Amino acid sequence: MAREESARRIERDIETLAGPDYTLSKEAIRRYAYTPVYRNTLAYFTKELEELGFEVEQDPVGTLVARNRPKGEAVFGIGSHCDSNRNGGRYDGTMGVVTALEVCRLNSELGYGLPLQLISWLEEEGSGFGQMLLGSRIMAQRVTEEDLRERFRAIDDGRSFWEHAEEAGYQPERWRECAHVIDDLTGWIEMHIEQARVLQDTGNRIGLVTAIAGYVHADVRVHGRGDHAGATPMDFRLDPTLSLAETIVELERLAREAGKGTVGTVGEIEVDPGIINAIASRVRFSLDIRGPDDEAYGGVAREIAAFAEEAAGRRGMRAEYAERQTLPATPMDGRILDALEAAARATGEPYMRMHSGAAHDTMCVADRIPCAMVFVPCKDGISHHPAEDASPADAALAAEIILEAIRALS
Repeated sequence: MAREESARRIERDIETLAGPDYTLSKEAIRRYAYTPVYRNTLAYFTKELEELGFEVEQDPVGTLVARNRPKGEAVFGIGSHCDSNRNGGRYDGTMGVVTALEVCRLNSELGYGLPLQLISWLEEEGSGFGQMLLGSRIMAQRVTEEDLRERFRAIDDGRSFWEHAEEAGYQPERWRECAHVIDDLTGWIEMHIEQARVLQDTGNRIGLVTAIAGYVHADVRVHGRGDHAGATPMDFRLDPTLSLAETIVELERLAREAGKGTVGTVGEIEVDPGIINAIASRVRFSLDIRGPDDEAYGGVAREIAAFAEEAAGRRGMRAEYAERQTLPATPMDGRILDALEAAARATGEPYMRMHSGAAHDTMCVADRIPCAMVFVPCKDGISHHPAEDASPADAALAAEIILEAIRALS
């Protein structure tokens, strides 16, 4: 019965936060840092948490922090993010914060009295400033002051993060103090929708995340020669799209061969001049190569870079590989995972251990604190889209498991 009541409350929270006061778009969930609808969302969580006796504040740039113990006392951290992709659904991130809120409610109702700290990180999706995991990266000091003052600029108007933060009433000059948000944490658990269909297709209601995949983001540029599509014989062409095609097929082969959860994707393709009756003079395509095993996906990145250069050279062209960003895989804490597994097993509901292919704020928290993540299924693996769908009943199950795990760890 308690789980049914949790599901009802979670559904109420989700439905409320999908309403017109909490999104900039009628067609999707669209909220990001410093917009009125984002402020409304933080205000909703603040009200609910204060009713439970939590002290709620925001750090110098706007990450929400709520705790039921005075600062300086040890607490266990839970939460996620409540900003959205610009064409988002109502569950990604938000369901994680709502589930953390439900853990706090249950903790009070059941009289457990566990010391908790709920965090809703600023700008996980990067919809405001094009920077993923921004609030947690600021906390982890993975940015510079120059980034915040100059390099990180709003997608909407091009003004700096610093200027927007000041205008919204925050104190970006104190950004280094954001590191203290997790000073008192003894551990951290984030609940999130899976964003794939592994749980759905295997019939599991809960995923216990063993590691968050690391990744390499890179670009390949192939330089050929622009010619007329009709007047240039096949033997006289320097067509860079052929090297593009060969490299895409080789990326699939390498990722499959590497195994260990390695995946590779070409998500962006630019062709110059990009018209139907012209052979391209050059192409650029992106590489997203990731997995939970650094050597496996890193090896694929090295091999595909060499292959692209060789494939272009074989046809009399030139290819350049340039890395944008790389981030190592983040293993989760074994002790917290074992506690979550014991709690999941006790429910009698089906669960599995798995890795996360998507990035999450937990990657930054794990620099300093033992961490774990819990996944719930999302229908057909759809996320970052208005059709995103997840079950409040699964979230209620996750809340129960998280609460019991924290209780055991305490």
